Amino acid sequence: MDTISNILRRNWRLILFVLGVIITFALLFIFRGVLFPFVCGLVLAYLLYPILSWLERKLPGHGRWVSFKRISLIILIFVVVFTLAGLLTFYVISGVVSSFLILVQNAPQYLSEGLKTLQDWLQSFRQWLPPEIQKQVVEAIQEIGAALSSALRGAFTKGLSYIPATFTLVLGFVSLPIFLFYVLKDSERLINAFYSTFPPQMARHVKGIVSVLDRVLGRWIRAQLVLSVSVAVLCFIGLAALGIQLAPALAVFQGIMEFIPILGPWIGGAFAVIVTLATAPEKTVWVIVVYLAVQLLENTLLVPRIQGAYMRMHPAIILVLLPLGAYAAGFWGIVLVVPLVATIVEIYRYVHQNIGTEESQQLTG
Repeated sequence: MDTISNILRRNWRLILFVLGVIITFALLFIFRGVLFPFVCGLVLAYLLYPILSWLERKLPGHGRWVSFKRISLIILIFVVVFTLAGLLTFYVISGVVSSFLILVQNAPQYLSEGLKTLQDWLQSFRQWLPPEIQKQVVEAIQEIGAALSSALRGAFTKGLSYIPATFTLVLGFVSLPIFLFYVLKDSERLINAFYSTFPPQMARHVKGIVSVLDRVLGRWIRAQLVLSVSVAVLCFIGLAALGIQLAPALAVFQGIMEFIPILGPWIGGAFAVIVTLATAPEKTVWVIVVYLAVQLLENTLLVPRIQGAYMRMHPAIILVLLPLGAYAAGFWGIVLVVPLVATIVEIYRYVHQNIGTEESQQLTG
């Protein structure tokens, strides 16, 4: 009993931290259908708030304009965002959605035809191999194709199952613009009210933890969005120049795959090559060149400049986390597991270094 009590006394901060993380994620998972639209609203507010702050600093305010400046700027941002979204939907997304639907509907056919073309290409090389090895190569290619198709379908299906299409979800998205308006309008007041609910000493540490969230998770969101859009645009330019029929859908798919660390870009590139083998095999080599060029540009220029060192995590740990995230939450688990774990690690470091140091000073004092 003494040993257990000593362990609890020495590690009570770690125990409380782990329990707090478990309870928080359990509550988020239980109420995900209700909270998902508002989480999207908070992410949008987080992305739009720097623009709002910049406009407020640049525009002078005098008299009555001071009280209405923020409201006017929020309305202006809403008008610009909705106008751009409408134009994007009308001119771009409609074509992307149609080609993406074609891609999803014909994905099994593209995979089988692409793998068949690849098998034909390898025929000239296989004739130099013993019959036993030839059979193993054919079986391996077929198994890879079936596994890839099944994994893609399973990941997307399981990921979408975590966004239940209920009346509550629809109602939440309908009220999203109003929620976003009030969050942007009263952001400072809401933040101060949140901090005021804690005692002064605890409020200081809560601010420190929020700054950790902003540094790790916030920068990751911005960096990944910019990186995904940049890679998708580069892939679209290259595929469109080659005259690939499904260039918009393949470019969007590559942009989505950029959210998956390490493996995502290669999955997107392999899928594009297989689709090209099925639809335009004579252009396969050029598609490979395009994707390799984009990968080279991404790794040498985009990733160092856009992402930097937002996540201090070894690639081996990331490779272990990816299947765990896929098992827990499908596609969304793959996307979110790495930044969430990185954020939890940074929060624990803050708690251990700051709160632990203060308690040690109090004990020695």
